[in-house]
Amino acid sequence: MLTGIKNIIFDLGGVIYAINYKNTIQAFESLGISDFEQVYAKAGQSDLFDNLETGKVSKEEFFFGINKFLPNTLSSIQIREAWNAMLIDFMPDAISKLQELSKSHRIFLLSNTNIFHIEEIQNRVGESEFTAFCDLFEKVYLSHEIGLRKPNINVFMHIVNEQDLKASETLFIDDSPQHVQGALKAGLRSYHLKDNERIAQLMS
Repeated sequence: MLTGIKNIIFDLGGVIYAINYKNTIQAFESLGISDFEQVYAKAGQSDLFDNLETGKVSKEEFFFGINKFLPNTLSSIQIREAWNAMLIDFMPDAISKLQELSKSHRIFLLSNTNIFHIEEIQNRVGESEFTAFCDLFEKVYLSHEIGLRKPNINVFMHIVNEQDLKASETLFIDDSPQHVQGALKAGLRSYHLKDNERIAQLMS
């Protein structure tokens, strides 16, 4: 997999950090929202989540926006906690593999994420540990900070151009097939990480 590869761009959720979206569905259900999957689909069609992940809406605007689709009005604390329920923890074997790869390759992080999830991860592990994690990468690219998200080709070209990478020497790893397709269209080599796969085993 790494033959001819000098640079590796990793996704975060599902690749390095374990997530379970069902936890968020159950959290909203416990608050009386029995059809959150439908709510999520409707809010998604309104670009609310895309705008959250590209930093175009504030926290307050997100709370207001999601409440428009909910049958029961929830507090900002309730929404935040339910939204963050999907977050599990860093995968220890992935961290070990990143530490190893950072000695032989240029590695980067590219995540479609939002301020709530990043703040929650940082709060859970502590600022020093989160900083140590980020320092494993040459640079961390978070969608809500750079205003670009996968699978848009522009986000991959942004990294390639900023870091002066050769796309053909760059591997992108993500657990979402549409994101992998976006990277392929940008000329990168890409790998779709399946549910039963781990990067530590793939690159052993």
